[in-house]
Amino acid sequence: MAEKTAREAARRVIAENRKARHDYHIIETFESGVALLGTEVKAIREGRVNLRDSYARVEDGQVWMANVHISPYSHRGYAQHAELRQRKLLLHRYEIRKLVGKTAEKGLTLVPLEMYFKRGRVKVLLALAKGKQLHDKRETVRRREVDRETRAAVKERQR
Repeated sequence: MAEKTAREAARRVIAENRKARHDYHIIETFESGVALLGTEVKAIREGRVNLRDSYARVEDGQVWMANVHISPYSHRGYAQHAELRQRKLLLHRYEIRKLVGKTAEKGLTLVPLEMYFKRGRVKVLLALAKGKQLHDKRETVRRREVDRETRAAVKERQR
């Protein structure tokens, strides 16, 4: 029990891409490291990250994350990083091969879901996802409302 709480404390979520869970069916997830500059890590520690509209792609046997906005570090000196630069994701070779095969399929894309610290290192939860149609989104909202109503009814009945 104490082991689990230490593990949870070691994983601290910095940013979350909630819109991705709404817009995509999540098929599989991968944990990857990120190659960052020092000022980027300090800005991430301040919580200055936005994952909205971000994506990843495989190019020449490497995975790159694009459209992740990391604002400048507040106490920077002369060193500064580009806010929207592409960042390399650090995955095992077999994971990259698997992603190459899967993203070649029609309609599958790579989407960052979360950015978090794990044992002092910045990690990204990368999802292999398929885009939802409008009717799928409506169904998800409908299912969520039904679940909420049933929980409320059970709670009311317990009183």
